Amino acid sequence: MSAAAPLLRIPVGVVVERRKATSAWADFLWRPVAVLPGQPDAVPWTLLGHEGETATFYAGTAEIELYRTETDNYRGNLALDASLLWVALHPGDGDQPYRLVAVTADPAEGEAWTEPGQGIVEALPMPAAVREIIADFIARHHIERGFEKRKRDQADPEALARGGPRKGHDDGR
Repeated sequence: MSAAAPLLRIPVGVVVERRKATSAWADFLWRPVAVLPGQPDAVPWTLLGHEGETATFYAGTAEIELYRTETDNYRGNLALDASLLWVALHPGDGDQPYRLVAVTADPAEGEAWTEPGQGIVEALPMPAAVREIIADFIARHHIERGFEKRKRDQADPEALARGGPRKGHDDGR
C-alpha cells in the first residue's frame, strides 16, 4: 500500500467457501466468508467442512498492515455499525484454486482492489479482537489534521491583456 513500512501487522486467517455453480461457464463459485483473528495452526487449503455441494476451506494467513497516515480511514471504518475487512484472492496456479493476496482494514484500499480483472474481493465482518487492536492503534497514532483551503493567486489583468494575438499573425478566427 505505502512505500513506508507499516507500524503494525495483525496476522489473520481467512476461510473461503466453494459452492457448486449453476452456470455453464464455471463449475464452482469461490468467495471469502470469514476472517479469523490470529494465525491458525491449519495448513493452507485445509478442508474445514462439507455440506451438500458447499465446502469451506482455510485459505491461509495474511497480515493486516496498519500505517500512521491511514488512521483516518481506519477510524471511519470503525465508526460504522459493522466494521469491515477486505479480503483479496487472485487465481492460483497448480493445486490451489486461489491464493490469498491481502487483507486490509482501509476502506479506500479495499475499494481500489475491486477493479475488474483483479480477482475476488469480499468485504467481511471484522472480528472483535482485530477491531480492538485497530482502535488501540488509532488512539496511539492518530493526529487530527484540519482542513486547509488553498488560496488562489490573484489574476493579473495586465498579463491577460499581453497574451492576445500578436501583430501580423493569424489568430485562427
